[in-house]
Amino acid sequence: MRILHTMLRVGNLERSIEFYTKVLGMKLLSRNDYPEGKFTLAFLGFEERVNGRQLGAEIELTHNWGVDHYELGTAYGHVALEVDDAYKTCDLVRQRGGKVVREAGPMKHGTTVIAFVEDPDGYKIEFIQSRKAA
Repeated sequence: MRILHTMLRVGNLERSIEFYTKVLGMKLLSRNDYPEGKFTLAFLGFEERVNGRQLGAEIELTHNWGVDHYELGTAYGHVALEVDDAYKTCDLVRQRGGKVVREAGPMKHGTTVIAFVEDPDGYKIEFIQSRKAA
């Protein structure tokens, strides 16, 4: 077994695709409208393909037509991405118009360097600095 994707419900699909592609550097892998169900699914990920198969997990953005806002609740945590340099990645996110909500630095009670950014719907994305970069 392997993790295929994490699904996030978004209020504005175009705005979310722009964030994940332009701010985080993901690629739009597929996008399909389902008129009978009144929703659109967009899958995004990084270019990690071998023989046409996506190796890394993807983000599935689900847009239910006519819904422009969701309450995130308290159960959801975050999506985590490994980065070479969390400090530089935060700078890049800011340059691209993204919102850093926790600056890069060692985690509490540990040495792993982490940071958090927020997507347009308020979902948190954690950057975990690769131990190779340390």
